[in-house]
Amino acid sequence: MKCFKKPTCRKTVMSGIILTWLFSIVVADAVNAGEKLNYRLKWLFNASVVGDLYADVHHIFTDHGLDVQVKAGGPERDAIRELELGHAQFGVASADQVIRAMSKGAPVIVIAQLFQINALQWIYRDDQPPIKRLSDLKGRTIGITYGGNDETIMRTLLAKGGINQKEITLFSVRYDYTPFFQRKADIWPVYRNTQGVFLSAKLAKEDETLRFLDPHDFGVRFVANSVVTSEQMIAKHPQTVIKFKQALLQGWREALNPANQKKTLNTLKQFDKDTSETILTQQLAITRTLIQPSPDIKIGTIDTAAWKETEQIMQAQGLIKKPVNVEKALRNL
Repeated sequence: MKCFKKPTCRKTVMSGIILTWLFSIVVADAVNAGEKLNYRLKWLFNASVVGDLYADVHHIFTDHGLDVQVKAGGPERDAIRELELGHAQFGVASADQVIRAMSKGAPVIVIAQLFQINALQWIYRDDQPPIKRLSDLKGRTIGITYGGNDETIMRTLLAKGGINQKEITLFSVRYDYTPFFQRKADIWPVYRNTQGVFLSAKLAKEDETLRFLDPHDFGVRFVANSVVTSEQMIAKHPQTVIKFKQALLQGWREALNPANQKKTLNTLKQFDKDTSETILTQQLAITRTLIQPSPDIKIGTIDTAAWKETEQIMQAQGLIKKPVNVEKALRNL
């Protein structure tokens, strides 16, 4: 216990012990009291969470003997934090959230990976030279959200391509596409399956066509939405966790099955009344390719190598001080 003699190390150890103890209390209370199992999503209700919504609307959770309340996510929501507080038993988080939580001692466990390819990509107009190699980024004005995942991913791409920051211009992204429309930025971060579809349709009306820069094409794998729970939930209620995962992944399989497309679109329309069926259809098609890029990949598969790469990227950029060995949190139940 030499580490325990150091104040900073002692603080980290004690934080981990306290978090584990809190998880134990709140998880046991919530389930034993017969309350609903709360499932906190990462994003708002849209095509990116279609499988979650499908499992709820079409009573798949109920058919598995579970009483689940699916709650929307958003910028102000943190599923891992809600696990810690006992406000949720399951949630959706990206790998960086999981890794940061692990670095602070949180006993969080990943039971499924929803997106096999990260939906976070960059758009640019096709009247610009195509980006076939990372060196093609030189001389461009690139939009990034400072402190966001897109900054982390873009800096990784630049490093991988050996591009000095002086060779590009970074443009600060806000909740507004106007700078891209006004061509103040050449390349702009979007979620490929939602914003990317909407913006493509919008610019098509102006006779402009978009191309997409996908980091995955250049060997950068930064894991996105995955399903998380706590160590205590697995230890005390393993069958509940297994049933939840089975029901959830069944919902995703059925939602993305082309044979169920009409049923799936009707499900989305209940939650996204402002988006046209044409756009929803396109969003669903692209979501399908991100969740299951090929038939031989099972929906929910945890890509351990991609998780390790994400951890390496975060450590290289100083986002975590030391390795957390993220593979310890990955469970194929």
